[in-house]
Amino acid sequence: MTFDSWTLYIGTVLALMITPGPSQLLMMSNSGAHGFRRALSTASGDLFANALQMLAAGLGLAVLIAASATALTVIKWAGVAYLIWLGMRMILRAKPGGAGMQDTHSSVSLYALWMQGFLTSAANPKAVVFFAALFPQFISVDGAFWPQFLILSATYIIMDGMFLSAYGLGASWIASRFKGSAKLWIDRIGGGFMVLAAILLGLKSVVQQ
Repeated sequence: MTFDSWTLYIGTVLALMITPGPSQLLMMSNSGAHGFRRALSTASGDLFANALQMLAAGLGLAVLIAASATALTVIKWAGVAYLIWLGMRMILRAKPGGAGMQDTHSSVSLYALWMQGFLTSAANPKAVVFFAALFPQFISVDGAFWPQFLILSATYIIMDGMFLSAYGLGASWIASRFKGSAKLWIDRIGGGFMVLAAILLGLKSVVQQ
């Protein structure tokens, strides 16, 4: 893989990430509700799922996963239902005089935030097929496969992490400057973002079918 191919790959990934998707919306929601530092667990869960999907693509499992229509459907819609449940719970709890709303936010474990990120990304198992189709466009047949594959994978994860961090910092900064009833609306919007993330996942599933 040449340097020109790598820079073209970066440009391609930038074009793919410039519009917020389900993972970015979830990061914004959790950053606004729990703070940016705690929401980094959500980002790490998302990136870990991406790494597994890339590895599956590299090991040639894309065809096997793509052939399992039942598994794709179950994982996809389970993720959609989970996000809708989380979003609606956040919206319903954001009300004046809500008992211990701030305590509820802080009591959410880092593992739970990590699982939210992981499941949101894993709910799109066709990402394996996407990576299997994307990477060969930039891998040179004249070079060793795995070093090139690792460079492309690491580049994607780093860029995705930067985008998730940017969205999370923005949401956390906005949420920190609103108190009282305004803070309640921030929480409701955050829950709405989570529901929107689920809708986007569902629409992707319908379109792909």
